This record gives sequence, structure tokens and C-alpha cells, in this order.
Amino acid sequence: MNRTTLTLDEDTRRRLRRIAAERGISMAALIREAIDETVERHAPKPRSLGIGASGSRDTGRLAGEVRPEPRPWR
Repeated sequence: MNRTTLTLDEDTRRRLRRIAAERGISMAALIREAIDETVERHAPKPRSLGIGASGSRDTGRLAGEVRPEPRPWR
């Protein structure tokens, strides 16, 4: 783990200390928990699963112009 320094106003520090005491954990553990939750919530969503990647960038435009040959369903 790495250390870091936070600058908090007195009211926020007091509230954090009270919440930590109520839960029976340290302020550091409470702050780490809050940071972990925030980081997890803002984790980047995958842009694409890569399914059906054709390598062609104009597939969407061509979809309206080119009609595929019907295939038998069996």
C-alpha cells in the first residue's frame, strides 16, 4: 500500500471519525472502502465485445444499401 495525504475540513473529519467509530473500523479503512466503491462504480465499460468484427468501418452504412441473399433456415 502507498500512503497519501488528504486535506479535510474539520466537519468532514469529525463525521468520518464518528462513522468509523460506529462501525468499529479505522478512519483509514472507512476512507479506503469509500474510494474502492467510487473507483468500482466508475470503472470503464467495455466499448465492444468484439463480436462480429468485420474489419470494415462502413458496415452500418452498407446495411441499408445491400440486401443479403436469403438463406434457407435449415
